[in-house]
Amino acid sequence: MATSRGSTTPTGDRRVRRTQAALARALLRLVEEQDLSRVTVADVAELAGVSRSTFYDHYRDVHELAEAACTAMIDGLIESLPGDFNAADPGREATESLEAFFGSLAEHAGLYRALLGPQGSARVADHIRHRSTVAIQERLREAVESAEVPEMARPLLELPLDVPAAFTAGALIGVAAEWLQGGCTRSPGEMAALTWPLFHSLFRIDARPA
Repeated sequence: MATSRGSTTPTGDRRVRRTQAALARALLRLVEEQDLSRVTVADVAELAGVSRSTFYDHYRDVHELAEAACTAMIDGLIESLPGDFNAADPGREATESLEAFFGSLAEHAGLYRALLGPQGSARVADHIRHRSTVAIQERLREAVESAEVPEMARPLLELPLDVPAAFTAGALIGVAAEWLQGGCTRSPGEMAALTWPLFHSLFRIDARPA
């Protein structure tokens, strides 16, 4: 979240939060109608009902506002990632959570497409990748700790969990970015059905003895 610029008002102040929220809502509406590169500070300020000087109290430019709006939504979006990597039934919670993930991306496709595309924001991409890695690593750790793993499989589980988590997060963001750039031709449900088997095959912990 960007800090207030040129103002002594604390960022946590209610008025500041209201202004930032209004600017973010205005930006999201604008990028539904045109590319982010064509949106101006004047456009955002006018739609948000504030002056240009007020805009600059909070953000350097439209791109910084876009980064702030995007990263602010990421925390909630990451929470929709699968909670049980070892679920056998892809029609239940696992695919539903992945569908929510892709659905959240599709809801603001214009913004994510601009920030995750070839000319996008490295800061946003890194933030999404890091948050995804941490979330996946935590879910994987919980799956390992709760599973009844046979002795012969334990060496595999002693690998550093950050490696498969980072690998999976990078792959997921790559798939999402490609889907966004392609115009989201597949539905969030289709993307979930296609993506879940990859999660499941990588992280499946088979408790059954050989």
